[in-house]
Amino acid sequence: MNPTIPVLAGVVSTVIFACSAMPMLAKAARTKDLSSYSFGNIVLSNLGNVIHSVYIFHLPPGPVWVLHTFYLLSTALMLVWYLRYTELPVLRRRLGLVRSTDATGPVRS
Repeated sequence: MNPTIPVLAGVVSTVIFACSAMPMLAKAARTKDLSSYSFGNIVLSNLGNVIHSVYIFHLPPGPVWVLHTFYLLSTALMLVWYLRYTELPVLRRRLGLVRSTDATGPVRS
């Protein structure tokens, strides 16, 4: 088999997988509403990606490096956004640092 065919397949599939995740990332960035996402899934995805990196980055450079790097960055971004927009406002309200209707920052006098 011609070695360019597997590389081309890797490039095409990388673009398809990355494009499939873009609407999720765009919606999360736009709405800041991540309440429908599972915190456990996001944490496990990040953990799995970090561990899988040991394997991926020992392979010769290629499309799989690009795809995996995209997965690393997108799952890390989703974790940061989840904590920032879902968990921290709840924690602030529980600690009495904000009014129950305002989760954007500390109560100011």
